[in-house]
Amino acid sequence: MYLIVTYDIEQERVGKILKICRKYLNWVQNSVFEGEISTARFEKLKLELQRNIEKDKDSIRFYILKDKSLLELEILGQNKGINGFIY
Repeated sequence: MYLIVTYDIEQERVGKILKICRKYLNWVQNSVFEGEISTARFEKLKLELQRNIEKDKDSIRFYILKDKSLLELEILGQNKGINGFIY
């Protein structure tokens, strides 16, 4: 599947959430990650994120596409994303 993750996290936790997302997906913009991911890895990602947020203060959104070919992307301005994974 192809996954897009966006988040709005309080400042003291944002660094931890950033590190978690970088283990699974490509950074494309501030607070936005995307990439191909298996169902098992997606479940692991969600579990890690769930353990590191405060549900009453933080928000994470998952946009799930069955296939990347279903995604049409247009970028205005600078393309901040990096191709490939960051380790």
